[in-house]
Amino acid sequence: MAPFYLGRFEQDGASLREAGINRTGNMLVPNDHYARFESFLNPILHSMADEQSATGVPITPSRFVDRLGKEIDDESSIYYWAHKNDIPVFCPAIIDGSIGDIVYFFLHKRPGFVIDTAGDVKRLNDITMDAEKTGLIILGSGIVKHMLLNTNMLRNGADYALYVNTAQEFDASDAGARPDEAVSWGKILPGAKSVKVFGDATIIFPIMVAASMRR
Repeated sequence: MAPFYLGRFEQDGASLREAGINRTGNMLVPNDHYARFESFLNPILHSMADEQSATGVPITPSRFVDRLGKEIDDESSIYYWAHKNDIPVFCPAIIDGSIGDIVYFFLHKRPGFVIDTAGDVKRLNDITMDAEKTGLIILGSGIVKHMLLNTNMLRNGADYALYVNTAQEFDASDAGARPDEAVSWGKILPGAKSVKVFGDATIIFPIMVAASMRR
């Protein structure tokens, strides 16, 4: 909707709050960016709610993201290209953050609107179960990492796995767990090629992609 700005990790939160600026790490996001996003999203929500009322079929998070990719009409967007090429994008935590806030207020106008997360569990698991082989490139951690590994448990494990994140395993979280822990759950096959790279995925992954394209 609008550019973020480069700030500093040490900037004072109270001063930024007074100025109407939110800090995400060292990125600065003015409040009016969220107002622009709400103006963009609300008509789409009304359209999706109308379709749900007409068909009786609630929208899944992956269909929700696909619709946003279609509507944004911006070639710099990953989701624009995912829509163009019919590539599903799964977002298990889609209501965490700005989208969730907007949906909350929208539900006061259209209380029957539903986002069907269970439908995406089935869709992702069906894709995984039907695959001859699966390979995982997991950038970052948290719920995304867990969901991808968990869906592979249903097929007794992925054939390949690459993790790129900065999380450590000493706090016993799934985020910091190394590939061998996933083997114990049946999420990665024993003997599968797997590796964890400790580092910032936004720096490391573009280097990996560039290196693979030179070969």
